[in-house]
Amino acid sequence: MVTLPKLNDLGFFEIRLESIGGLGANLAGKMLAEAGVVGVGLNGVSFSSYGSEKKGSAVKAHIRFCDMDTKIRDTSPVERPHVVGVFHESLSKTVNVISGIYEDSTVLVNSTKTPDELKEKMKLRGGTIAVIDAIGISLEEKNRVNMAMLGALFRLCDFLDPDVMRGVIRKSLEKKYPQAVAPALRTFDRGYNEVKFQTYALPEGETMPDFVRFDTPVLGYETQTIGGVISNPGNSILKDLSISRAGMMPHFHEDKCIHCASCDNACPDFCFVWDELPDKKGRPQMFLQGIDYQYCKGCLKCVQACPTEALTDEREEDGYADIHRMPHRFNLAINS
Repeated sequence: MVTLPKLNDLGFFEIRLESIGGLGANLAGKMLAEAGVVGVGLNGVSFSSYGSEKKGSAVKAHIRFCDMDTKIRDTSPVERPHVVGVFHESLSKTVNVISGIYEDSTVLVNSTKTPDELKEKMKLRGGTIAVIDAIGISLEEKNRVNMAMLGALFRLCDFLDPDVMRGVIRKSLEKKYPQAVAPALRTFDRGYNEVKFQTYALPEGETMPDFVRFDTPVLGYETQTIGGVISNPGNSILKDLSISRAGMMPHFHEDKCIHCASCDNACPDFCFVWDELPDKKGRPQMFLQGIDYQYCKGCLKCVQACPTEALTDEREEDGYADIHRMPHRFNLAINS
């Protein structure tokens, strides 16, 4: 039986996976726990918490390991993780993905940024940042993001046996999806081999931030406005859906556009911005101006509907959406 590298007061080594629906964090947590329990003889448990079960909604997977002599009677969410796996870098916009970490915890991020850039972006004071381009690997291998993230997690959790995980992958896929086994194994191996990490010491005199529950409401008895007005309802025009994009986004090529509105008919979130302008004969017509990427969740239905290739699916690059966003003109929105 292996020895766990760190334990909390209850004798657990804890992992939390931060993700969005559709990236496979729930399945990754189950496979990770199975590899620890069946493969190396640990006690373990895995469970997930999520809201609406749809692609793009926030998901958390929780995994606990302990030795065989320790009983697991706790299925509460992991609040003080030793390892955090962030399946979607943009989650840090709206979710405190590093909440509750220790000064020696490891944060694995699916990103193309450097550890230094991620440390600044997530305001990490101390700990280890590991980086893996899981989306890039999954696109190249035509597989899922979770396999690349699992490979990186096994590299960071060296008490787990990667050969056991390869067996779990085969067991999970070979009966129903035999054609997916080889790509999944390649994706797992690349995640294991290509992850990069860097450790940052907590500056002298500083302490880690206090833990804040992820379900703490923004508007409560201390912060609610006078009269109980909900100033930012979840389904309003102020909602930012950009964290739902899983690596791909539409690009607009104005020179190829015939303004047929096929994209607008297919779009479920009204991302396309139009303006009434005179045509060549001076008649008023509606012309497509661009995409408001604040509301685009990367479903790419518009790309499939476009008859002239004025919309193409491209890998999302950091900052592209901010530079090329054509904002809707909502008169009543404060920060649109």
